[in-house]
Amino acid sequence: MLLAIDTSTRFAGVALADGDRVVATRSWYSSVNHTAELMPAVVQLLKSHAVAVKDLEGVAVALGPGGFSALRVGISVGKGLAAAGGIPILGVGSLDVEAFPFSDCGLPVCVFLEAGRGEVASALFRPDGQRARDDRVTPPAEALAEIGEPTLFCGEGIAPWLEEINGVLGSRAVACRPAPASRTGSLAAMARTRLEGGRYDDPATLQPYYLRMPSIGVSKRRDRRPQASSRRQAG
Repeated sequence: MLLAIDTSTRFAGVALADGDRVVATRSWYSSVNHTAELMPAVVQLLKSHAVAVKDLEGVAVALGPGGFSALRVGISVGKGLAAAGGIPILGVGSLDVEAFPFSDCGLPVCVFLEAGRGEVASALFRPDGQRARDDRVTPPAEALAEIGEPTLFCGEGIAPWLEEINGVLGSRAVACRPAPASRTGSLAAMARTRLEGGRYDDPATLQPYYLRMPSIGVSKRRDRRPQASSRRQAG
């Protein structure tokens, strides 16, 4: 089985997947407590299915963008489990995970995740599944201004901006309300493809995917680390 961990948004989640089938999942809203809530959720999930860490095929973690502390909690737990069980770790970008269920919809896909300060982290995919531009953090209006054709909008970050999306784009926008409980299943499916291809990550170098650096203690700037994966080719 494969364990998936996602702490990239307020709706955290864990899932167990056996091949292509998700056998168990748990998601919850966490205001500030990913640190205290994640490990008990993992332990409960594994115990309920009598699965030991060493028996897992691998552990998948959502890399972000997302909350700085929350992402580090999820990735640190994933690395710890991978080390304890001697199993692979596989990181997948959270924007890719959100877009994954819509890979065959036949439309461009725009993903929004909340970034704070009235901004969104966004990704834009062409209908063939390739990125149309670099991921970035901008006000929603700036992301919407580049949309010129019917586009599917998805991701947890669209909820606060549905009125603006519909107001700017009208019938050109197809908005899919987020389903946090299903996101870990998508994460597991994308990681499974990489696992079967032998494309693991190095725990020593695996890091959260930040589009913006923390605002406390450092100058405010964008972190332009490339996000290489697409929703058709994870990782």
